[in-house]
Amino acid sequence: MPPRSRSLGGDESQHHPGAPQSCWQRASASHRSRRQPGTFPAASPAKLPSAGHFPGGPRSAKRYLKKSCAWPYSRKRAGVCAWPRPRAPRQPGLDARARRCPDASPPSQPWHRHLPQMLSFFWLRCLLKMVKGNIIVPEDILSFCCNGLQGSTSAPRAREPGEQEEAPGAMASAPAAHNPTEVQMSQLVQPCHTNHRGELSTGQLLKWIDTAACLSAERHAGCPCVTASMDDIYFEHTISQPSASPAGQRDGRSALGVGQVVNIKAKVNRAFNSSMEVGIQVSYEDLCSGKHCSICKAYATFVAQGPMGSKVRLEPVIPQTEEEKIEYSIAAERRRMRLVHKDTLKDLLTSSPQETELETRDGSGAVPAERTRVESVELVLPPHANHLGNTFGGQIMAWMENVATIAASRLCHAYPTLRAIEMFHFRGPSQVGDRLVLKAIVNNAFKNSMEVGVSAEAYGQEMSVSRRHINSAFMTFVVLDQQGQPRTLPMVAPEPGDGERRYREASARNKIRLDRKYVVSCKQTEVPLSVPWDHSNKVYLSYNNVSALKMLVANANWALAREKEKVRMYTLEEDKFLSFRIEMSVCIPASRAFSLLSNLRRRHEWDSHYVSAELVQKVDDDDMIYHVVSQKLRNENKPQDFVILASRRKPCSKGDPYVVAFRSVTLPTHPARPEFTRGETLCSGFCIWPESQEMSKVAYYNQAMPGYLTYVTTNVAGLSSDICSTFEACEKFLLKNKEDLISRLQDF
Repeated sequence: MPPRSRSLGGDESQHHPGAPQSCWQRASASHRSRRQPGTFPAASPAKLPSAGHFPGGPRSAKRYLKKSCAWPYSRKRAGVCAWPRPRAPRQPGLDARARRCPDASPPSQPWHRHLPQMLSFFWLRCLLKMVKGNIIVPEDILSFCCNGLQGSTSAPRAREPGEQEEAPGAMASAPAAHNPTEVQMSQLVQPCHTNHRGELSTGQLLKWIDTAACLSAERHAGCPCVTASMDDIYFEHTISQPSASPAGQRDGRSALGVGQVVNIKAKVNRAFNSSMEVGIQVSYEDLCSGKHCSICKAYATFVAQGPMGSKVRLEPVIPQTEEEKIEYSIAAERRRMRLVHKDTLKDLLTSSPQETELETRDGSGAVPAERTRVESVELVLPPHANHLGNTFGGQIMAWMENVATIAASRLCHAYPTLRAIEMFHFRGPSQVGDRLVLKAIVNNAFKNSMEVGVSAEAYGQEMSVSRRHINSAFMTFVVLDQQGQPRTLPMVAPEPGDGERRYREASARNKIRLDRKYVVSCKQTEVPLSVPWDHSNKVYLSYNNVSALKMLVANANWALAREKEKVRMYTLEEDKFLSFRIEMSVCIPASRAFSLLSNLRRRHEWDSHYVSAELVQKVDDDDMIYHVVSQKLRNENKPQDFVILASRRKPCSKGDPYVVAFRSVTLPTHPARPEFTRGETLCSGFCIWPESQEMSKVAYYNQAMPGYLTYVTTNVAGLSSDICSTFEACEKFLLKNKEDLISRLQDF
């Protein structure tokens, strides 16, 4: 008759699924729990079975409860769980382990595999005594104990031949690369979010934009962040109800009513020292038709703040996708454009005539600007503040948009539509309890649009005299008729003094906006090759020049077409253009190669296609304009000439290349002449990456124009080696002039 084991209630029933596990099964489960890092396998009294459920009965339960807060190992039963063992009659032919637990199976791991953990807890008890006695603990003992507590200190098991490592989540596909700073926000448009015309309030939209951007910035920084500025925003569509805005449907604007969704996606494009650029994309979704449409795209700058308002040094952003790499590269150019925006405006005002001339439109009289002045005060309450206690940046922008709309309405006696916002620049914070004074006035009215200047000032107490300037912005409004077309607006008569200054500055900003929209906002294929050059658009032409080259460099579809010794040639076919890239490694520091290749006056020394290059205008240290004369083409009887803008950029951070970008521009002083065939280049230039202190990778990029396609395809197909030979001559030029450049720098 087989031996009978003790059951739960003391009866002699067989072991069933509801019965307790054997001691070896419990020991195996206990061992698995001890293998988890950072867990302590001591049993919790709340999870213990009742006394009647112990195999050894109430007495065994009492003995176990006394040891419930101790490590389950015992000195006598090393490697065996300290749960009470069921007693069984002695059977001949069975070893001691089988007699103690007849229904048990052998453990999967021998007891000596847990010896490092046992020793670690022995040393842990010694550590506690040493700490109490103020005795210094040796570092190797402390490390041994910590390793033992987190798991076995033995080396991982080597895989057998032919055995494959099991990938985590093998049943699921590999997740796509996801930007850890990306924040997605979806807001349902409620009646409280719309204005009297059923359109989504622009102020409410600015709140959502600023909130999503702030969350993305804080996700990267790991600390509180504040809004420093918001770049220009151009609203492509108006979010309104179909029945409330029939004119909006006629001019192609979106029709979105209450109950539809606004989707906002924000992510950090690039982090600088203590500031970062956050890109925001806003679109709407019509839930009934499933239609998606873009509303606007914006760029915001946030600053990370540590304790007591101190600056925090940010970790760099590592772009993953091709789109992120492009945004990362161009973010440095956008930052440069923000920093020089004020200087551009000053230069334009200096070069423009000082007198103010008022034009007449159909004999209509001008409206005094004083009639459009608006002043309003707001008390900052806790709902208006962010988690830092400062006034929420989006709330300030919403208040500013509100007073600007009132000022614009007083000029046109109609309900205006906001079309563009020029940069919000926060000059300081405000807190809960502050009073914000918001001022707005129409600075200038053009034929179909008007500019409203708005500012925000803060003061702490009602009797306080000093006010802090918080923010300033300029908003452009239009008034639409029944057909959705902009109406002609009345003129504005500026006030003497500051009013005339604001009037002239508004005219300058309007020209800058047109230039920026003409050069920067258009697609690359829609921009004319030779854009007219003047001081008002020099910043944006330079930005477009460098960003176009960086976008070409960041493209991931380059294909190796030819390789000759150290020279490698790649091609890229997209849209209507065929681009080529040629690169090689040269034994020269990157900074010296950058200085030599950025000087077009010396290019004829290694490029046989160049005859001469004359420096026409030095815009600044980074931008210069050259008049270049090249050799005759095969099908031409005259040599070609170019007017080229050369933009140089040093690395903004580690890993960035040195950049020398070229594009064609038009100068009034250098029109096309009959003895030359005027040529144009859309996008070309050098990128130089340092590989070591004495080695650099030099790459030349060119978006081939129709006149050069035959020349390029002949070299790509291997029927000619002119491009490779020219680049080899470039290497000799760099090596030859490397030492000359060093001596010149030392003499300087």
